[in-house]
Amino acid sequence: QVQLVESGGGLVQAGGSLSLSCAASGSVFSINIMGWYRQAPGKQRELVASITRGGTTNYADSVKGRFTISRDNAKNTAYLQMNSLKPEDTAIYYCNVRNLDLYAYWGQGTQVTVSS
Repeated sequence: QVQLVESGGGLVQAGGSLSLSCAASGSVFSINIMGWYRQAPGKQRELVASITRGGTTNYADSVKGRFTISRDNAKNTAYLQMNSLKPEDTAIYYCNVRNLDLYAYWGQGTQVTVSS
């Protein structure tokens, strides 16, 4: 199994920045893809960004140019740098990890709130 610990959420003003981290432990040898999803009140959960073990990234159109996902394979940790934050970015952000069989593991979620 893989266990995930998220950190870095909080309250920030519009235009500000936050950094999220997701540290994985357990069967880390099997980790393939790491990423972030978010769910805002009254909305469906959506993919924000993902990164493969080799460094290939994928972003939602709504965050391209503002968010950057990165990964430290030695530390088994994924990061999400969020710049130019908007109120519509307010959501619970969930770390997601998929193993080589694409089985998904989820973090507990961290609240990101962006005020006007």
